[in-house]
Amino acid sequence: MLKAKDAVLVVVDIQGKLATLMDRKEEFYENVVRIIKGARVLEIPIIWNEQLPDKLGPTIDKIKSALPGQSPLIKRTFSCCGNPDFMSELKAIGRGQVILAGMETHVCVYQTALDLLDDGHAVYIAADAVSSRSAENKRIALDAMRDAGVKITSVEMALFAVLRVAEGNRFRELLKIVK
Repeated sequence: MLKAKDAVLVVVDIQGKLATLMDRKEEFYENVVRIIKGARVLEIPIIWNEQLPDKLGPTIDKIKSALPGQSPLIKRTFSCCGNPDFMSELKAIGRGQVILAGMETHVCVYQTALDLLDDGHAVYIAADAVSSRSAENKRIALDAMRDAGVKITSVEMALFAVLRVAEGNRFRELLKIVK
């Protein structure tokens, strides 16, 4: 199960025009914002990634505004793990559980998840905080990742698994975020 001291959130490539083409995009955006806000409440580090922003455009404003004071790591590869800066930051954070949110589920999220597994991490996909242009590609990717050993979760399931107790300020803050 996810643990606050072991988890890191990785946000993958929610950028430019492509982001506007995602299946159920508004629900997807809201869930990414929820998991970012929840990670902040739970003091889970966040690594934000962009792929070739000079070509694909920057992270959309709705997501960028949830990440104040942070800058994205820029990558050329589909997998975040192909970026030495990402791997260095992940190693410096020193946590073995990675929660993935972003797009596209069947390309960048999928390849990152499998590379993280190969690197020895426990990988969790927040299924309601990932998207592809088609629901079918997302479904196929989630099935393939599950078959490879990735754990499929949701924003609420992940956040409350980390929290563990239904009391206190963090609990009240998470309730505001998920409702």
